[in-house]
Amino acid sequence: MTSRTVTRLHSAIRDDIGDLVTHRPLPGARIGNVGAFLFLNHHGPQLYPPNNRGLPFGPHPHRGFETVTFILDGELAHTDSAGHESIIRKGGVQWMTAGSGIVHAEISPADFRRDGGPMEILQLWVNLPARLKMTSPRYVGVQAEAIPTVEADHAKIHLVSGDYAGHGGAIESISGVFMTWVEARPGAELTFKGLRGRDVFLYSARGAIDVAGTRVPQFNLAELSDGGAVTIAAHEPALFLFGHAEPIDEPIAAHGPFVMNTIEEIRQAYADYQAGKFGVAEIVEARPPK
Repeated sequence: MTSRTVTRLHSAIRDDIGDLVTHRPLPGARIGNVGAFLFLNHHGPQLYPPNNRGLPFGPHPHRGFETVTFILDGELAHTDSAGHESIIRKGGVQWMTAGSGIVHAEISPADFRRDGGPMEILQLWVNLPARLKMTSPRYVGVQAEAIPTVEADHAKIHLVSGDYAGHGGAIESISGVFMTWVEARPGAELTFKGLRGRDVFLYSARGAIDVAGTRVPQFNLAELSDGGAVTIAAHEPALFLFGHAEPIDEPIAAHGPFVMNTIEEIRQAYADYQAGKFGVAEIVEARPPK
């Protein structure tokens, strides 16, 4: 079995949003997307003081793709025009299928704005094939305790979607995406198989990891060669995001909050949004999911 190697590293650019510390490895100067994986914002880590304004992501629209949000620290309140609302805490994940169109808000809960605290959030955009771009919007919010974990060779694998070592993820991806985040201790060595022909996403969020002898430092996205497996090692405490997806051999037309296949579809998305067809997301104090 051919193992994947690192062909290029892409260091995240620093692009703060107001007082929100933000690193963005994708898209970058030398890479537009990793197959189905389109965009990643790494917010934090940072410490918010008491009486802060919290996260700045008030109501805004999306169509044609999915957002997968990893709350590594802090809390995130979600509300949307399809009627979903929740507060997801440290270690949890939000998976939203924008599909045919949704308006959502991602803000800090009232107690976080009042008391402050640590915050670190990753948001990944995942493309949908044309046949699913106009699917009904969906939202799943999962707390840390509901995400299966697999202990493997000095590492804890948080299994968000897909299967690993006989375990199934917390969320069923409509397009067959495998997604996990991994906390690795020194001496960890993990091999992920079944990757031949898949788009593979690997980002080092904390510490550094090693892939086939190449060091991948913190805030770096690793572009990999093709192959049926990849082995990831850690010689220091590290946390990395790892996923893979079926390639989507279709044109990408992306503008602002919409990702479609043609510019005509982008124009239609703006027209539909401006006509109120996506609905309205009111900012309310969302409740934790049951």
